[in-house]
Amino acid sequence: MTIDEKLNNKVFYHTLIAENEDLHSMKHLGDLYMEEQKKELSDLSYIRFSQGEVYFHHRDYEAAIFKWENISNELEPWAKKNMADAYFELELLSTAEDIYQSIHTDSDVLKTEVLLQLFSLYIEQGKLERAVEVIKDAVTLNPDYSEVTEIARSFFEEYQDWNNAVELAVNESVRTGNLQWYDILHTYVEQGKMMKMPPNDFNEVLHTLYKVDLMKFEALTVSFWKCYKKGEFYFSWLKEINHILLHKDGSKAHIWRELSELYQNTYIELIDGKYLIKELSHLIPNHLTNWLKLADSPHTLFAAASTLAWSEIFTSGIEPEIINKAESLLKRTAGSGDSLEEGYLLFESIVHWAKKNGIELGKRFGWMVKELLDLNTHHILLASTDDRNKSNFIQSTIGSNPMHEISSIPAIYKNSDTPEIMEISDEEFREFANLSEHSVHPQAIIQYKQPMSFLCDNEITIINTPRMTGEYKFRNGVFQYLQLADSLLFILDSDELFSEKELEAALKIREKAPNLPIHFLVNNNDQEVIDQVSAQVHTYFPKVRILANSTADFELNGLSNFIAEIKNNRNLEEERTSKVHHYIRKTIKYLLERRVEMENSFIDAIKWNEEMVTKLKGATNQLSDLEEEKIRTIKRAFRKMVDDMKLEVTEEIPNLLRECSELITEDCDFGKIHIKLNEEMNERVQNYMDENILPNIHYAFQSWIAEAKTEFDQSQSFLNEMCAGFNDLYGDEKIKLDCDFKLLDDWRRDADRMTRGSVQLEKMNILLRFTPSQFLLKSAGKLFNAIPQNKALILNKYKQYIENEDYSSVSVTISNLLTQPFELFEKALDRDIHMFFDHPFSVLNDALDEASKEIEWNKESLREMRMNPETYRDPLTLFQLKLRQFEWMTKAGESLHQYQ
Repeated sequence: MTIDEKLNNKVFYHTLIAENEDLHSMKHLGDLYMEEQKKELSDLSYIRFSQGEVYFHHRDYEAAIFKWENISNELEPWAKKNMADAYFELELLSTAEDIYQSIHTDSDVLKTEVLLQLFSLYIEQGKLERAVEVIKDAVTLNPDYSEVTEIARSFFEEYQDWNNAVELAVNESVRTGNLQWYDILHTYVEQGKMMKMPPNDFNEVLHTLYKVDLMKFEALTVSFWKCYKKGEFYFSWLKEINHILLHKDGSKAHIWRELSELYQNTYIELIDGKYLIKELSHLIPNHLTNWLKLADSPHTLFAAASTLAWSEIFTSGIEPEIINKAESLLKRTAGSGDSLEEGYLLFESIVHWAKKNGIELGKRFGWMVKELLDLNTHHILLASTDDRNKSNFIQSTIGSNPMHEISSIPAIYKNSDTPEIMEISDEEFREFANLSEHSVHPQAIIQYKQPMSFLCDNEITIINTPRMTGEYKFRNGVFQYLQLADSLLFILDSDELFSEKELEAALKIREKAPNLPIHFLVNNNDQEVIDQVSAQVHTYFPKVRILANSTADFELNGLSNFIAEIKNNRNLEEERTSKVHHYIRKTIKYLLERRVEMENSFIDAIKWNEEMVTKLKGATNQLSDLEEEKIRTIKRAFRKMVDDMKLEVTEEIPNLLRECSELITEDCDFGKIHIKLNEEMNERVQNYMDENILPNIHYAFQSWIAEAKTEFDQSQSFLNEMCAGFNDLYGDEKIKLDCDFKLLDDWRRDADRMTRGSVQLEKMNILLRFTPSQFLLKSAGKLFNAIPQNKALILNKYKQYIENEDYSSVSVTISNLLTQPFELFEKALDRDIHMFFDHPFSVLNDALDEASKEIEWNKESLREMRMNPETYRDPLTLFQLKLRQFEWMTKAGESLHQYQ
């Protein structure tokens, strides 16, 4: 046991007495103390130190402290440490801590022990942060000290301090190279204890492990990969691991099965469209470089094809030697056996993406691509410039021609145990029992299924298209279905074999589908003619097969042999895969063009709606002007009617009252004449109003309503023209500017109410008012009785008074009473006419609001499209990348320079 070990274990006293004298150690040390004390130059420090140790072991801590207090030689640091230990045992933790912290020494052992004691003390006090500090100091100071790293690991694990636990495992793995520490780190990684730590914290440990054990390196790397994939540091991890492996040789002594598969799965996930290219472009080149280096045989083809595809689409980033290596690997690797299915899955993913972005590719288009998956049947496409010859062919091969009445619609004939007639258009699949009962969509194809022995025996499907004319448009006839066909059979016109029109049509087909095998059918029994036609055909199509048919009904055995020949030595899966790739390219191109169309449509929609806003505002202003004009016109007419009525009343009433003078005769009772005259005047006024004024007003009112209707009809006619103009622009009956003509009915009811019946006039005091002249008139009766001889004179005066009296106030009063309801009616005319035009205003305002919202929506959509064009473009670029990758995989093993 070394001296440090003895000091640490508090058995330094064994250096003074024999170990077998432990039972009497105090006595022996006491004897030594007494002897040393007798010396002239005595040194009692060692003995006192040893006595303190013995007291400590006997748990007499106070005595031990007393012995250690005055040690001043080289053992002083140890004495202080022992004193602190004693206080620790006495649970005087603060005192112990102070003493531990006061110790200064050059001994790493003592420093380590002090740190370990402080560590225990802080745990006892619950000061875990301090405990972490001192145990980390201990590990840093003396990691090889007995169990210090194990103590630290146990502590970190117990208190779930995983960052420090992982850091300890990393540091010890690098420091010691001990695989046990790598295993501990691996356990932490598998448990996800390092997810919050940046990946570059592990660069050194991975570098070190790569040199030590490749198998463990792969296992640890895979665990890191899977763990970081779940968190925020995923891309950082990919960057770091690829940087690490970029400078490794990818030792062939180890087969990287797990890592190779992980590289492939990660690459597939990265390019699945979830990320933008700018997020990937800095990662993928190194990723592919390393993958190509590490790929085991099951993943070599995928790695090489992915590398070449990426280097084509993104021309910078991958070193030329890596591209050359990928080409070399591809030459030595067999092509993929799942290319057709993989291509179709890619097509489906594009269709799904397009649908999410509001673009429907059409059900017929998707159906055509799916039909290519059925490798159990050979698709033969019929072409001809004459429907009669094709009809005979179909009649002979399937036993009937159910489509002869609608030969302008493409049809596909398939053998099936279950009969079915299905119309397949871009919009829908529509099944029906009888073709003649239904109108067929012009851009549809009819799928006709039933048991057909000839098709079954020869494993073929027949596709028939309308006869070819001089207008070779892609959307018409045969050209839509060239990629669906495995072979094309051109049936020549029996009346004019291989005419210029047929040659032109055949050449156009070859131009559109250069890889589609074209064969010819000659309906003629003259061998010389057949030889002549064959020579002509082979001039332009040297490798084609020509079938000669000498009967009106096709000879099926010969046709079966012919079909067997054109099917022979064909790799249908490879050809179909190429066709699926064609459809994918076509789809991507269409979607890229749709992007431009969508942007232009937003621009056009903004411009169109802005023009509509201008027009609608102009229309609203016109309607406001029209409304104001009609209000003025109609109110002016009504005011004239009322004024005329008032004028008539004010002119006629005074005359009517003056005529009452004729009632004054000598026979009158002059004492009551004024009363009789007043009653007669009221009665005459009432009769005049009822018999003259009201009928006149009624007629005038109806005339005014008729004039108003004319004005309203003019307004409606104007609005109808406006409406027609807008609906032409909208292309729909969107705008209806119907005015509320019920208003006229309301006015008619009001007119009847105000002009039917009689005017309710209260009895007026026309002659009984106390004006001076009227007072004299009433007094005249008394005078008549008193002065009979003057009766004639007074009678004349009385008549003169009645005839000359000013009745204007009476007529005004009557006029006001009569016109009061008309005045109220007039005040409501503005509101009424507003209500008449209310619906057109509402329609125009709604259209204006809608157009304004459309402008804002289209502007926002255009802004987003222009701000983030990559959100639409990048997924399509990645689809294109996958397509090129599949094309490389399909062509693996071939001469690359020929393919390129």
